[in-house]
Formats: sequence, structure tokens, C-alpha cells
Amino acid sequence: MDKVEFLEKYVFVGLTNLNDGFDSVKIKYFSESEFKIVLRRVEHFKIGIFGIEPWRDGEFFGVTTFEDHFSQPDNPEWYWKAFENFVKMKENLQYAASYKVPEELLKN
Repeated sequence: MDKVEFLEKYVFVGLTNLNDGFDSVKIKYFSESEFKIVLRRVEHFKIGIFGIEPWRDGEFFGVTTFEDHFSQPDNPEWYWKAFENFVKMKENLQYAASYKVPEELLKN
């Protein structure tokens, strides 16, 4: 199994991709409530997040990375804090992230 297959099967399953063509079709965007589900699943599987990129109304809003938080991709503290900071700034954002899926998860 590759990274994309794993994410589709275990992290994005049952969620609605809001990317209607405003970005690359390979990038999945989720509402605030569904991105919380993504983050819970990521934390459960011990998947890392390199960066979080919210958009609003099809326009780039911002980005933050694990390095901005002086952390590691697989430390959930950084990505939860980053998400909470974005939520405080603006409503109705659509969230995407770049993921670091551990090799051992891909062997199944």
C-alpha cells in the first residue's frame, strides 16, 4: 500500500473533499469539523504532518509548518495548536495538510 492509498482508506474515509478544482486534484480539503476528524485519525495512527494550509473561498489563506512551531511532524501538539490558531483567525476555512505516513503503516 502506498501513502495515498493509506490516507484514503484510514484517514479520509467517510469525509467530504471540498476541493472543487481550486487546487491540485491530489490535495484534499476539509471543513473545520471534518479536519478535526482528520487530525484525530492522524494522531491515532501516529502520522506526522509537515504543514497545514487553509484556504477560504478558493483563495490561499496561509500556511504553517512543524518547523514554524519548533517541533517534529509527528508531535500532535504542534498541529493541534496550529489548527486552533487558524480557527481563531477566521471562520469557514477549508483545510489541507501534507502528511508523513510511517513506513510500518504501509506494509499492511
